[in-house]
This record gives sequence, C-alpha cells and structure tokens, in this order.
Amino acid sequence: MCPRQVQAIAALRDGMSIRATERLTGVHRDTIVRLGVRVGNGCAALHDALMRDLQVARLELDEAWSFVGKKQRLTTPEDVSIKGDQYIFVASSAKAIVSYRIGKRTEDTTEAFCADLRKRVMGAPEISTDGFRPYRAAVRRAFGAAVSHGVIVKKYASKRCGDQFVHRVLQLLSRPRSAPYDASDAAGRHRSCLDSL
Repeated sequence: MCPRQVQAIAALRDGMSIRATERLTGVHRDTIVRLGVRVGNGCAALHDALMRDLQVARLELDEAWSFVGKKQRLTTPEDVSIKGDQYIFVASSAKAIVSYRIGKRTEDTTEAFCADLRKRVMGAPEISTDGFRPYRAAVRRAFGAAVSHGVIVKKYASKRCGDQFVHRVLQLLSRPRSAPYDASDAAGRHRSCLDSL
C-alpha cells in the first residue's frame, strides 16, 4: 500500500467522511470507496480465519442501530429489505469481537448471528443479552437448552431528568474562571461538577 492509501484508510477508520478523506488526501472519492471495500473484505476474511475455536467464559450480545441509504420512515416497499434501518449485531468477550452480523433487527438475522457465533466458540460460555425477545430462542437453539443465558435490563431516567442533568453540568462547566484554564485540573473540575449535582 502506498502512503496515500494508508492515510485514506486511517482517516476512514477515525470516522472521517469519504468527502473529507478526499479533501485530506487528494484521492478521488470513488477510489476511496473501492479501497475501503477492498480493505474491509480483507479484514472480514482475516476475522473469519482467526476467530475460530475460541474458549471464552462470557459473551455479551448486543446490537447497534444504523441506516443504509435513508432512514426507515422514508423507505418504499421495494427497498425496505436493503435500505433503511440496519443493525450491527456484535458478540464480544472481554478481549475481542468474536462474531458480528449486519441486517434488519429480525428473528432471522438473530438466528443467523447466533448460529455463526456457535461455530466460533467452544464449550458453553455465559451469555448476556438485552431484552430483544428473539435472543431467547436463538441462543437456546444455537447453544442448547442448558446454556447460561441472562438478560440485562437497562432503565433510563426520564428525558426531563436527563435534560436537567446536562443543563446543570454545562452551567457548572461554563462558570467564569478567575485564573487561566489549567488542563491538569480538568478531571477535578469534572468530578466536582458531578458531585455537586
């Protein structure tokens, strides 16, 4: 790989958009997309080859929302399976991402994700998931009825309470300072702001 290719991949890895990467490197965006696809396919093949026959004690399964092409509410019946909401299903241990799958948040995708995970893991790890209902059956089918599977229930404060918290933190952080800002004191200021709430 030439230095500009490495620079382009590093920019994409750090979250830069394709157009921003184009401006930074001087490489055309179509070339950046082709390079990204080539490197991504290579990473997927490497992950598939290395993440096999793993002994892990615990796994956490979760999904992250994203969208392809357009938001779900704007999709038409023709493109609903490939565009709109997509979820990145991730199975992680303490040290690595063991398995992943991208697709709709459906029973079929969950089943395929758990089946792939089972092929990669030896033994019977403890598995924790969120409350997404298809996990229960998919984990049991993939790992057997005796699997140790727990559901983590997340409870969030009300939006109003969260807004008040954010407002109070911003208010405390934006107080005028008599002395110049000292970066070494930033952690202490942050801690004291949170303690004062």
